[in-house]
Amino acid sequence: MANASPTDGFVMNQTMLRVRDPKVSVVFYQDVLGMTLLDRFDFESMQFSLYFMGYLALGETIPGDAGERAQWVFGRPALIELTHNWGSESDPAFVGYHNGNSDPRGFGHIGISVPDVYAASARFESLGVEFVKRPNDGKMKGIAFIRDPDGYWIEILSPQGLRAIVA
Repeated sequence: MANASPTDGFVMNQTMLRVRDPKVSVVFYQDVLGMTLLDRFDFESMQFSLYFMGYLALGETIPGDAGERAQWVFGRPALIELTHNWGSESDPAFVGYHNGNSDPRGFGHIGISVPDVYAASARFESLGVEFVKRPNDGKMKGIAFIRDPDGYWIEILSPQGLRAIVA
């Protein structure tokens, strides 16, 4: 049996993305990417809200009790935390958030693994999703990049497809 590590129990829980309009962004992550809104937290005194999006296993349910649900959410791996600063959706002077892919570069993208990149890309195309890179563009075939409503890049990849690329 291996020795216990001081990091046993650590979980990569969330990546936070600031969004202009949660009504648009939550719908995108639900309807385009198939995520579920797991919980929402409103902080009235600070005028912001957090929307935790993620994937549920088949038959899995969200706990009904608020305290139990919060503990469940903050123990799950690989969530997206959409952070909305109130008023940005109606501020005509708001120019949007930096997506990390223009200078100065920083944050790059999140990645969503799908069974078939080409089928997923055809679906995204039918939904009018903006592409940064289609699966057959560029040197790396079989991966795509799309943009969410705030301009963040989302890599669409398949474990089977990447196996061929890196092998």
